[in-house]
Amino acid sequence: MGELAALVRAQRLNLADFLEGLAPDDWAVPSLCAGWTVRDVAAHLAWAPAQRPPQLLRLLVRSGFRVNRLSADAARRWAERGRDAILAQLRANAASGARPPGTPEVAALADAVVHALDIRRPLGRTTPLDPAAFPIVADLFTTMRWPLTITIGGHARTAIRGLRLVTSDLPWSHGEGPEVRASAESLLLVLTGRPVADGELSGPGASTLLARLR
Repeated sequence: MGELAALVRAQRLNLADFLEGLAPDDWAVPSLCAGWTVRDVAAHLAWAPAQRPPQLLRLLVRSGFRVNRLSADAARRWAERGRDAILAQLRANAASGARPPGTPEVAALADAVVHALDIRRPLGRTTPLDPAAFPIVADLFTTMRWPLTITIGGHARTAIRGLRLVTSDLPWSHGEGPEVRASAESLLLVLTGRPVADGELSGPGASTLLARLR
């Protein structure tokens, strides 16, 4: 198993272990993904990698060829299978390395890391990001291009252009210009179109970035 595959497996298993320890009410908490509960996000992570091309085509047709609608509708249907089925599929994905057809392994890592934040942050149960996984995922989102950017509401390059991003808790930086300093978690939320509070960003470029995000 290569280093990247090992990171994907570890992130997937960590999330499965976390989800297994949640109380039933926790699964119904709204996630950072608008309109999705914790259960919906977990179901998406469980079954999206397991779909084959014919299944994906049927889902795409059903959604009117709208990718975000496809993801949301499918996640809610898969969530109806229940907690035990979701956990079993998450662990099966970790063992097999499954990922949607045509997607690179780094995308599987990004899904595992970012969606874990979508679940953990609303529950108030975040943990430090893996120092090996974070820079890979952050670099992906600073260079991601259309159509992959559809699922995160636009390209991060528009918001961060002319700014230097610096993590306060991990050795990572990106760009040139007025500095924006924040935790790795907060900067990853910025790069993926998730909301951050004003106080999470500091530095001379923070106000510029926050204005662009609104």
